[in-house]
Amino acid sequence: MAVGARSGHGEPEDRPEQLAEPSVGSAGSAAETPSAGAHAETKDHTAERPDSEPDDDGASNVPKQRSFWKELPLLIGIALLLALLIKTFLVQAFSIPSDSMQDTLQRGDRVLVDKLTPWFGAEPERGEVVVFHDPGGWLDSTEAPEPNVAQKFLSFIGLMPSSEEKDLIKRVIAVGGDTVECKKGGSVQVNGKALDEKSYIFPGNTACDDEPFGPIKVPDGRIWVMGDHRQNSLDSRYHQELPGHGTVSTDEVVGRAIVIAWPLDRLATLPVPDTFDQQGLNAAAVATAAAPPVLGLAGALPLVFWRRRRLTGGRTAG
Repeated sequence: MAVGARSGHGEPEDRPEQLAEPSVGSAGSAAETPSAGAHAETKDHTAERPDSEPDDDGASNVPKQRSFWKELPLLIGIALLLALLIKTFLVQAFSIPSDSMQDTLQRGDRVLVDKLTPWFGAEPERGEVVVFHDPGGWLDSTEAPEPNVAQKFLSFIGLMPSSEEKDLIKRVIAVGGDTVECKKGGSVQVNGKALDEKSYIFPGNTACDDEPFGPIKVPDGRIWVMGDHRQNSLDSRYHQELPGHGTVSTDEVVGRAIVIAWPLDRLATLPVPDTFDQQGLNAAAVATAAAPPVLGLAGALPLVFWRRRRLTGGRTAG
C-alpha cells in the first residue's frame, strides 16, 4: 500500500521515459519542465544571435538598413517641401537692393519677413518695417536680368529673393484713419503729434525738406510709408499723383520685416520705435473716426426731447 500511494500505479518514480515525456493528465508540465534537448537548443541560439531569432530557413529577421544614398533623395524632397511651406505661410527672406532704408537696413542685408500674422487678419501698424508689392508705378520700368533655372527654383522655395516680383520695403508712418503731414523745416506729424525720428532716420537727413506734404487723410485699409533715408527714398510723398494718392493698400503688404538675418555681424531685430507709442497718437485717430456718430447723436437728441415733450403735452390736455 505504501508503494501504491507513492506512484499511483506501483511503478518506480525515476523511469527515464516519464522524465522525458510527461503524461497526458499532467497539463502544463511540458511548459514547466523543458527537455534537455530544448535547453541545448536555446543555448546554441543564444550564443549565435543574442538579439534576434532565426526564421524557418535559419536566416535572421533583423531588417537591413537602407543605404544612405537611397535615402538622400527622400530627405532632400522633405527639406524642399518644408522650405516651400515655410516660405508660403511663415517667413520669407528678402534682400535689400537700395539705400532707401539706411541706417536701419544696408544694401545687401537679408531680412526675414513674417507672413503668418496677416493670415489671421493682422494689419500693419505705425512704426513697423514692411515689405509690399509695387502698387503700380513706384518702381522704374527698367527690366531686371532674366534669372536662370537655378535662381528661379531657389526663389520658388524661398531660399533666394525673387527677381520677378517687384517688392519694396519702407516704414509705416500712418495707417487708415490717420492724418499725416510734414512742413519744410518741421517734423512729421501724425494726428497732430510730432514724431521723434532720431532713433531711425538717416544721420544728417531732415524729416521732409526735400518733399514736404500734407495734411493727408489716409483712407481705411491703406497705409502711408516712408524710407528712413529720407533724401534717398521715393516713398509715399513722391507718388501722390497715382491712384491711392501715395498710400498703399494693406492687401499689397507681404508682411512685416522682423529681423536682419544676414550678414551675421548685423544680426538684429527690427522693433517699433518708441515715438509711435506716445500718448495721444491713437486717441486722435479714434476721436476722428468716432466724430460722425457723435455729431449725429448730438443732432438727434433735441429732436427726441421735442417729440417727447409734445406727446406728453397732448396727453395732459386730453
